[in-house]
Amino acid sequence: MAKKNNFEQSMEHLEKIVSELESGDLPLEESIKKFEEGMKLSRLCSQILDETEKKIIMLVKGDQGEINEVPFPDNEP
Repeated sequence: MAKKNNFEQSMEHLEKIVSELESGDLPLEESIKKFEEGMKLSRLCSQILDETEKKIIMLVKGDQGEINEVPFPDNEP
C-alpha cells in the first residue's frame, strides 16, 4: 500500500477497495490483501480525524480552560 498523504486520498482509496471487495470478483487471497489494506487505511483516516479533533478543541478552549462551543463558519455561498 502506498502511503497516503491526506485524508481525502485515503478515503478515495478506501472507497475503491470497498467497491472491489463488494463486487465479489476477487480471488480469496486478493480479497484478504485488499481487506488488510483497507483496515490500514481505516486506521489512518481515524487517526487523522482524531488529531484534527484535538486541534479543533485546542482552538476553541477558553482562557480559563473551559470549552466553548463555536459553530464552524458556513462556507456555502
